[in-house]
Amino acid sequence: MVDLFIDRVLVKNNKDQDELDTEREILVRLQNRILMLFFASAACETCQQFAPTLSDFFKRLTDEFYVDRSAQLVLLYISMDQSEEQQESFLKELPKKSLFLAYEDPYRRELEAMFNVEELPTVVVLRPDGSILTSNAVEEIVHLGPGCYRNWQEAAELIDRNFMINEDFEQKSMRSFSDPVRRIKYRVKDEKKKKKKGRGWGGGGDEGGEVGDVRDDRDGGGSPW
Repeated sequence: MVDLFIDRVLVKNNKDQDELDTEREILVRLQNRILMLFFASAACETCQQFAPTLSDFFKRLTDEFYVDRSAQLVLLYISMDQSEEQQESFLKELPKKSLFLAYEDPYRRELEAMFNVEELPTVVVLRPDGSILTSNAVEEIVHLGPGCYRNWQEAAELIDRNFMINEDFEQKSMRSFSDPVRRIKYRVKDEKKKKKKGRGWGGGGDEGGEVGDVRDDRDGGGSPW
């Protein structure tokens, strides 16, 4: 999938519209991630209606307000707009963390042909290896919401056990954060007891009661004294 955009320029949908124009930057942003190619146009009424749904979908999977760790997901807007002004207007409806291709980049039309885009809006979902996971996920996103990302993870064999939606996190039964410390503490105590028992058996020591118990077991239950 990364190969599709090597030697290309991806633009961040932030205030400064920073560019990712080196191979390293492209790799860091796209490698081992599921990529959503969003084909749409500001002139398309259905696209205008779908944009807030897609934006909310993406935010709920990548924004730290909703999740403990961002999903391995990238949203790339492929503009089918008739002017740069239309594209700029539509980008305001999309998340700041999304990416896009510059209006003057002819690769937009190449991608449209490559993925046989015949209707707008279309969301092509790609596995990390570049193969198509679904040719148009619009209906899936509308009806299933963020839950469909788990289906994509499984289908793409993309395992990220650290990813958890906050709703799931709250429902999950959690152990106390001090549990690991207590387990270590008790393990150390047990080891100390064993060492004391060993010393008492060898030399009488101060652990008379414990030594007596041990000898009872070994001698068949009679008093050792």
